[in-house]
Amino acid sequence: MTTPHDQSPAPQPPVPAAKDRIFRSPMAIAGGVVLLALVGWLGIDALIKGDGRTPWLALAGLILVVPLVIAFTLRPAVFVNDDRLRVRNPFRVITLPWGQVATLRSGYSNEVVAKSGAKFQLWAVPVSLRARKKATRQQARAAGTDTRTGRGPGMPGRGGPGFGGLGGSTVPDRPTRAETDQIMDDLRALQEGREQAETAQGEVTVRWAYEIAAPAVAGAVLLAILLATG
Repeated sequence: MTTPHDQSPAPQPPVPAAKDRIFRSPMAIAGGVVLLALVGWLGIDALIKGDGRTPWLALAGLILVVPLVIAFTLRPAVFVNDDRLRVRNPFRVITLPWGQVATLRSGYSNEVVAKSGAKFQLWAVPVSLRARKKATRQQARAAGTDTRTGRGPGMPGRGGPGFGGLGGSTVPDRPTRAETDQIMDDLRALQEGREQAETAQGEVTVRWAYEIAAPAVAGAVLLAILLATG
């Protein structure tokens, strides 16, 4: 007969890991789908209807081009959770625990800088200068400033607050930002809040995407042989 003291507590289920937030470029994905459809249509047509060496050249071209299109359009993604940042670029996958991230910076491209000094571009979060200019214009309009004349709130002819608060404009609490710039702001905030966490420590790892590189190299070699022996 067992007593209550002999009963061990039931094992608790493991705490599920936090799901990744995934960032990708919709424009790149759309462009990749269009390119794959075009390349597939032309390549398959040449394979079926081509004469002589044409089908072999088409096959080599498909083996070379399709992986490259996938690499630069459909493949790039950024995976984020509370412990680490994982960057899937065309030919590499870089995993950086937040404790190893020195900074995330934006210029003409968005990139993450490790504490070792290594820099990795975020292909899935491209910079859009056009979106930045649009966001700047929206901020100026929200603040009641004409970007062409420089007139601000309260100035004649612009409907500013003026006297008695007439014609006042509402300024949003959060500034308007380009989408990719806002993503970078969110990543910086997460890095600053998690860089000292025990679960966010570790080493930076880099894995080459051989599943992309190997077919592309094979296609290039086959195409080179066909052209050299033609």
